[in-house]
Amino acid sequence: MKVLIVYYSLYGHIHAMAQAVAQGAEEVAGVKVELRRVPETLSADVLEKMGAFKAQKSMSHIDICKLDELVEADAIIFGTPTRFGNMCAQMRQFLDATGSLWAKDALVGKVASVFTSTGTQHGGQESTILSFHTTLLHHGMIIVGLPYSFKKQTITDEVTGGSPYGASTIAASDGSRMPSTNELEAARYQGRHVATIALKLSL
Repeated sequence: MKVLIVYYSLYGHIHAMAQAVAQGAEEVAGVKVELRRVPETLSADVLEKMGAFKAQKSMSHIDICKLDELVEADAIIFGTPTRFGNMCAQMRQFLDATGSLWAKDALVGKVASVFTSTGTQHGGQESTILSFHTTLLHHGMIIVGLPYSFKKQTITDEVTGGSPYGASTIAASDGSRMPSTNELEAARYQGRHVATIALKLSL
């Protein structure tokens, strides 16, 4: 059974979360995990000016996702940074290119899940994931979140991302904060949870 993790990461925060999601999914026996990026829409010059070129280069070994890979997967876990409470433009453009799959009902019944990041503690983590779900529902996918059985999403003694909708991290307004131990643990839990459900549905 295949779990596909499809993400966009500008400075490496979502990349780190994607790796944790993959680790969790790989803990489920019989599951194969693949990491894929969505295409970049910004030029190298713009990335350089944004201070993101080095981070982008460090992720260049991850292949760009092809549409047929979505069809081949049993579960797809999407990762996107937040842009004004919504998914980033790179992810939106990728999803907008899936019309041919929608026309064929190619993703109907597949398990789907979402994780995200924001620059601030209340920067739209929940709205990003919830608005992402709209596209997944149009594709007929089965949405899975991060249940409260992950008990550490209720902690209040530290700043942390994570909600019933999915794992998340707070990058800080200057991008200096990388995912915390708790946020990475939430991502691993989500990956394991999604893979477990997808495996049950495949039997």
